[in-house]
Amino acid sequence: MLTVIALALLAGAQPAAAGDTFAERVQRAKQLETTDGGPAYQKQFWNKTRQPMIDTLRGCITSNAPADKSPFTLVADITPDGHPLKVEVRSPTPVARCLAGQFSLWIFPAPPKTSGSIDYPIEIDVSM
Repeated sequence: MLTVIALALLAGAQPAAAGDTFAERVQRAKQLETTDGGPAYQKQFWNKTRQPMIDTLRGCITSNAPADKSPFTLVADITPDGHPLKVEVRSPTPVARCLAGQFSLWIFPAPPKTSGSIDYPIEIDVSM
């Protein structure tokens, strides 16, 4: 166990914090969607993101032809200034990784403040 942690530290990787698995981040994002500021933020987020997501997804499908169009989930933490961090996808198909790479470069509306964390998790289920 210590060897794995030491190798991760030597490689520059940060050990995952408790409550920081992909599934837990998705669950927290879904919970935040139902809080006081959640629906308003979702509307603001999607008004800005919908068309870029569609355009990017089309480009990712084209550039990975023949594309694996399997459904996937993207989760990211949005910083108070709208920058995405820790963008991850499950299932990590080439199309999913392509979309995640582009998503990680975008700037989003500032999320509502939450208790317990500075960053605001968001999850997106993608199916084609």
